[in-house]
Amino acid sequence: MKKSNTINNKVLETNLLQWYDTHQRVLPWRSVSGYPPNPYQILLSEIMLQQTTVATVKDYFSRFVQRWPTIECLAQATLDDIFHVWQGLGYYSRARNLHTCAQILAHDYKGVIPSDEKTLLTLPGIGPYTAAAIAAIAYNQPTIPVDGNIVRVFSRLLCLDTPLPSLKKEIHSLVRKMIPPRRSGDFAQALMDLGATICRPRNPRCEICPLQTICKGYIQGIAQNLPIPAPKEIKPQRYGIVFWLENKDQEILLEKRPAKGLLAGLIGLPTTQWREKPWGLTSKEMLPYAPEGVEIWKPLPKIVSHTFTHFHLELQILKGKCTRPIFGIWSPLENLKSYALPTVMKKVIQTATDHSV
Repeated sequence: MKKSNTINNKVLETNLLQWYDTHQRVLPWRSVSGYPPNPYQILLSEIMLQQTTVATVKDYFSRFVQRWPTIECLAQATLDDIFHVWQGLGYYSRARNLHTCAQILAHDYKGVIPSDEKTLLTLPGIGPYTAAAIAAIAYNQPTIPVDGNIVRVFSRLLCLDTPLPSLKKEIHSLVRKMIPPRRSGDFAQALMDLGATICRPRNPRCEICPLQTICKGYIQGIAQNLPIPAPKEIKPQRYGIVFWLENKDQEILLEKRPAKGLLAGLIGLPTTQWREKPWGLTSKEMLPYAPEGVEIWKPLPKIVSHTFTHFHLELQILKGKCTRPIFGIWSPLENLKSYALPTVMKKVIQTATDHSV
């Protein structure tokens, strides 16, 4: 593999932007030609897009903007309302950070989204990538957010053999020297679009790529093999017990999770801790987590499996009937959808309602 960190910047800029002017994706947060970008919508979309695909975010973004059209409106919303509309996007800490960020911007910045990366980096939920994306796309600042699409494009253009994830840092330093000052935001978005539609992870469409003539990976016939992936990590397995408790009115007991930790502040069913060692169903160690007032817990035959970013989880469901009044959040089964429930809890509810004991 012939490796080179040089490229014809003029051809890169000209060909890429000409292609973008004709083939750019239509996205709900992207401004129409001739109109300036909406910084609030760029901020909102970029936070939503953290660890989530464009296809998934589109509808969520539209619902948010329809309900909260400005940063001030979002700042006045309750966190529970935001959680409810956020359901299904996952990584709920983003929603919590978004709410706090909106409150800071509305109060301290009079609703104006900062244009420089350093200030943006002081806001909750905004890291280097998101700060660069907002600065470049909303304000045309000479910076670039290096996402997976851009890493892939430049790994092939320059024929880089550095494996992921180290490759990202290498490309970031290289690409910053290639940013055209006149259309920085378009340059960044063009690279993203190129990676999403042409320079795809599998089956890249090299034959119609506007950068074909300067792509070293294509010229050497190895574009489809780049970038070199990182070794796969084996995710640890964790186990937990979740308690499905019904009262005499056939209402289900819910609880609000702690303010810190995984799924913090969300509504769910009572559970044990999620640990690496399986729980014994008759073990006394699970009793401190179980709701009181239940003489017999009956296990369901089906285990609920869910995968988080850093581990796999298996949940055993125990069903019980409440024999005396218990303080808590009680909800009829048909009203459960009105709560901001994480996906793993929706799986539990579906399994529990599909099986009786």
